[in-house]
Amino acid sequence: MTAELTRTRVDRWTWAVRLFRTRALAAAACRSGHVRVNGERAKPATQVAVGDEVRVRGDGPERVVVVTQVIEKRVGAALVPQCLVDHTPPPPAPGTVALVAQRDRGAGRPTKRERRVLERLRGR
Repeated sequence: MTAELTRTRVDRWTWAVRLFRTRALAAAACRSGHVRVNGERAKPATQVAVGDEVRVRGDGPERVVVVTQVIEKRVGAALVPQCLVDHTPPPPAPGTVALVAQRDRGAGRPTKRERRVLERLRGR
């Protein structure tokens, strides 16, 4: 007979719903402040329940999910949508992303050789 879980650790839940590859990575992210539960910074042992909002900062954009089912065992990718509602904002359109400024070759800081030439011209 299986009892329905009402609360579990945030590191265990984020690992179970595949937000992290391993539970150790989930716990490390919690310790370094990359996981928030209901707006508050979460330690690995912070409890989550149905309705809690979990924000995870990782390699990509911040993921915002709401807990709909509390689980402790890792589930397949097909079952993850039953356990959470994803409120992550969509990525910006490719045309709206700011481009990194490119400079022409040699137009930036002078090289050591160029500085010596400039110093000779200035009479130093």
